[in-house]
Amino acid sequence: MEFYVNDTEKGQRLDHYLQEKLPEFSRSRVQEWIKAGRVLVAGTVPKASLSLKGGETISVEPMQRPPLRAEAEDLPLDVLYQDDDVVVVNKAAGVVVHAGAGQHSGTLVNALLHHFGTLSTEGGDERPGIVHRLDKETSGVLVVARTDAAHRSLSEQFASREVDKIYLAMVQGLPKAESGRVEKPITRDPMHRTKMTCRLETGRHALTDWKVLRRFAEHSLLEVKLGTGRTHQIRVHLSSLGHPILGDRVYGARGTELLTDRFFLHAARLAFRSPGTGERITVEAPMPPELTAIIESGSL
Repeated sequence: MEFYVNDTEKGQRLDHYLQEKLPEFSRSRVQEWIKAGRVLVAGTVPKASLSLKGGETISVEPMQRPPLRAEAEDLPLDVLYQDDDVVVVNKAAGVVVHAGAGQHSGTLVNALLHHFGTLSTEGGDERPGIVHRLDKETSGVLVVARTDAAHRSLSEQFASREVDKIYLAMVQGLPKAESGRVEKPITRDPMHRTKMTCRLETGRHALTDWKVLRRFAEHSLLEVKLGTGRTHQIRVHLSSLGHPILGDRVYGARGTELLTDRFFLHAARLAFRSPGTGERITVEAPMPPELTAIIESGSL
């Protein structure tokens, strides 16, 4: 395929330009072609970030994706909702969503492939169907795309903040107010690369709303609504208030015998627009027994 860049289109990034010209493909797919040398601008191999000047001729040779590297495994899966476009599951704490960093088995993706066979390819070879993620230690609702079209629809909804994401978090201490908002940018901690931080003024915009549902002697149960979806966002923002999540020692919580292999964060409700019908779908995940037991124990 060949495209000619006219004067009204100059100034655009190359990958943005091609994604607009080829809307049936995602930007990540286009970027893969560029990296593989399948895109030439004026006969030379460019970068995805190339700023078009106008007058260029762009040639594109699409390539087929290789077979999925993630493998199906017969693992338990708690399905809360499913249709031809999406699957919504209740992820258990301790389960990694997709392969990476040395873990290639026992993931949620492996279980999904076993139960459903095929998923959207837009997420890449190791992340089929995955539109958003939950931390390993976080339980709750997660939506997965079964088709590429559904994946693009859900990605757009997450990007435009159409998706409602409600979490329950038990935090240390008693907030002075009954509700509040944290709006601090989040970036990777320069001293601890596995952590995120909102102590710096740089980073991606992040918005978290919270309200107290119940107060205990030394802890509080919060309902948290995400306005954005940054890595470790709830954990970072609540810790910045001086109220780290129970069991989350990475972000400052005290050691506790109540939770030894997870922290008290649960994705309780997710609402999105059906990629197929446009209707609003709301799915809730019950609180896991180990978290319910803590509330009922009277040890807080």
